[in-house]
Order: sequence, then structure tokens, then C-alpha cells
Amino acid sequence: MTGVNVEDEAARILADLRAVADPERAASERRYLKSDLAHIGVPVPALRKVALAAVRTPPERVELVALAETLWAVRDGGRPVHEARMAAVEVLAKRAALLQPGDVDMAERFVRDSASWVYVDHIAEKVVGGLVLRHPDLGARLDAWVSDPYMWIRRTAVLALLPGVRSGAPDLDRISGYGDALLGETEFFIRKALGWVLRELSRKDPAWVTDWVAARTGGISGVTIREAVRHLPDGDAARLLAAYRAR
Repeated sequence: MTGVNVEDEAARILADLRAVADPERAASERRYLKSDLAHIGVPVPALRKVALAAVRTPPERVELVALAETLWAVRDGGRPVHEARMAAVEVLAKRAALLQPGDVDMAERFVRDSASWVYVDHIAEKVVGGLVLRHPDLGARLDAWVSDPYMWIRRTAVLALLPGVRSGAPDLDRISGYGDALLGETEFFIRKALGWVLRELSRKDPAWVTDWVAARTGGISGVTIREAVRHLPDGDAARLLAAYRAR
């Protein structure tokens, strides 16, 4: 999209999304997500195809950021448009390698402006997590976020550790530290996020996960431990679950 007017490109994306709109899907999706946003009703594969066409040719970083910002700001009847926000996240995730450390500020604004996993999870893993993996000093930002009052920021801090786990370079100190900090969490989405990170880590280092969970069966939540043991050897999983139930 190099050289293309960003406002025009955002308008094209929105027009293409409206061309495949399904009012019934819009209504059901809005109910499912408990959303206050405006919904067009576009299936995710179609939405992704429309959005990613804009960045098939790698744009300049400044164009990428401007397009994401423009899409995120789209309103219909005064309300943000769900599909436009999804498109903003998709283009950032697709070309996340272009982003620079300072772009974590934009990612944080988007998360703080969100109230659903449907935006937050992709931003956390693909955008923030990718930035932290390439620029380890940004880990300090996650350290601040893990105790943030806003639940979705805390979830972002946890899920941003996933790229390191999947690349074979897990930040074990942060996984352990964040786990301990969040062990008493009552929010389902935080408990689930911690469990997901442990589950993914168990694919590569089951012994570490087994030992970590074993030391914490007295305080870990059921949501977290069920995810954490999902890919552990049957004997280890059974032993940890038995200790959790007997506490």
C-alpha cells in the first residue's frame, strides 16, 4: 500500500466489509460478545481477507500505524465499529515485524480501549509479544502491566509471554513471577491466560511446569491447573490434579 492515501484505504476496507455484511450475524455476534459496539456481521475469514489485502505488499511503518489508527477510530452512529477494529488488529499482526519499541504505546491504548478478548488476545500475542521478543527491554513494561488495575492489561502482560514460549526462548523468571503475582486472581480471563501460558510451555518443558504447579497446588485455581496439565504426561497430570482436589 506504499503511496496509497491511508484514509482512502481505510474507507475501501470498510466498504468491502459492508459488501459482505450479514445483519443476522451482526446481531448474534453482538449478543455473543456482549458488545456495545456497532457490528456489520462479517465472518472472520472474510474479514481477514479484506484487511490483509491492504498490507499484502509490506507498507512503510508509518503507513501501517496510520492505517491501524484510522481503522480503530471508525465510528458508526457514534459507536466504534467492531469489524474495523478487528481489521486494525489484523493489519498490525500481519506486519508486526515493522513495528518499533515506541509502538507499544499504541498497543496499550488499543487494549485500554477494549473490553473483550476478541481484540486483546491478538494484540497481546502478535503485537506486544512480538515487540517484547525483539526488544527485551520492553519486558519492564509488562512488569508494570501485570499489576495494572485494568484486567485486560493484566491479561496482555501474561499472554505477551507466549511468543517467547513458542520460539523456544521462554522467559521463565517472568512466567514464574507473574504466576505467583496472579495466583490469587478471581478474574476468569486472567486465570485462563496463566493456564494457557503454562500449557504451551508444557509442550517444550513439561518438567518445569510440573514442578512449578506442584509447589502451588494449594493456591492455584481450577481454571489454571486444568489448562496447565492438559499436555503433561498422564501420571504427572493425575498427581497434580489429585493434590489440587485434596487441598
